[in-house]
Amino acid sequence: MASKPSIPQGTRDFSPAEVSKRQYIIQTIKNNFEKFGFQPIETPSFENSDTLMGKYGEEGDRLIFKILNSGNFFFNKNKIELPESIEALQTNSAETIDLNQRIELNKFTGKISEKALRYDLTVPFARYVVQHQNEIEFPFKRYQIQPVWRADRPQRGRYREFYQCDADVVGSKSLWQEVELVQLYDTVFTSLGLEGVIIKINNRKILSGIAEVIGASDKLIDFTVALDKLDKIGEDGVKKEMIEKGIDEKALVKVQPLFSFTGSFSDKIAQLSDLLAESEEGMKGVEELKFICDNVATLGLATATLDLDVTLARGLNYYTGAIFEVAAPKTVSMGSIGGGGRYDDLTGIFGLKNMSGVGISFGLDRIYLVLEELQLFPETVAATSKALFINYGDAEALYASQAIQKLRKENIKVELYPDNVKVGKQFQYADKRLIPFAVIAGDQEIASNLYSLKNLVSGEQISVDFEGLKNALLA
Repeated sequence: MASKPSIPQGTRDFSPAEVSKRQYIIQTIKNNFEKFGFQPIETPSFENSDTLMGKYGEEGDRLIFKILNSGNFFFNKNKIELPESIEALQTNSAETIDLNQRIELNKFTGKISEKALRYDLTVPFARYVVQHQNEIEFPFKRYQIQPVWRADRPQRGRYREFYQCDADVVGSKSLWQEVELVQLYDTVFTSLGLEGVIIKINNRKILSGIAEVIGASDKLIDFTVALDKLDKIGEDGVKKEMIEKGIDEKALVKVQPLFSFTGSFSDKIAQLSDLLAESEEGMKGVEELKFICDNVATLGLATATLDLDVTLARGLNYYTGAIFEVAAPKTVSMGSIGGGGRYDDLTGIFGLKNMSGVGISFGLDRIYLVLEELQLFPETVAATSKALFINYGDAEALYASQAIQKLRKENIKVELYPDNVKVGKQFQYADKRLIPFAVIAGDQEIASNLYSLKNLVSGEQISVDFEGLKNALLA
């Protein structure tokens, strides 16, 4: 007996209706990317392993899908000794094998796998910029909408195969880029009808400055990781974790204002200025945020809100300036639906120094879930036809096909039922496909050069000429 077909965990099939909704989101994002001057590029779905490995930290490396080299690979114990780490993996998780075993395993993996599926779009983009630097006009504004793969634990809104929608600018340190990216977020979500999103912003220099003024520069990562949990574990929980990580209790007294960090953007900037007055690095961050905030406020946002969140610490080892994260409206329980930031040396990992960049990403799958929950997809977003022409036989089908040909030239989605079967079955097909209209073209219609148009929702039926048919289906 044949086994029941299935798909790998963390992947999905998409129905015609789901694909139409996803394409609606992608097309909206794409149109606005191009409106803001971003140009499209595409990179291969897989890269050389050495392009990806070591660029995302130890945790990221573990989540990269590796591709076995093509051809046969035999484990001949007389020629190749299997490393002890292979045996270790049979009894332990990848997290518990020691450093020597991991090095040994990586060497072995390199013998059987030289390529890997891309983990994100950023590192391939950095590789692209370095490889094509002589063909690119800088500053280079690129967008990329392609799938990525991660060997992550699947959960709601998180999959092993998913799309990223990125827009980046490289070759410019101007903070006007950050101002434009805030506007881009606002424009996209407004276009999607998703009002009330909160664009959270922080700055890596501010986090470094806070660690400096409290005397915990050597504990920057521990400090910010704990601070980032304020919403989840509260003030007492954050303080407890900081103390456990070796941050002095006296330092926590200096950082106390962060736990009651409220007010308008300007109020928060003023509080940060007082707190970071003795930190040159921190004050640079304050000035950068003030520039972005002031100009966004002058230009205005349509439906989004820009908010300074001093606990925001995403990509700390990666970002060097502004950090962005977009939260869905509070009526929806969902993680971030976008994020990004400024990086001063994106291409340095491939040998091209001093190439500053800034970029943002849209979380397609999470945005889909939010729009679905809030019922924000327009009714016109559908994979279905506008009308089904009923098939009464070859002569009638030819008459119908002539009209169909002209309607399609007007970009109206219509189709002919292919078989001359019972009319009831054809209407039933239209109902199941959610096609709103049926067009009847039998002997009487042909003799009068007319068409009978039936609204399958209301049941109303009218007789029209071709122009009337076209106008009715365009309405």
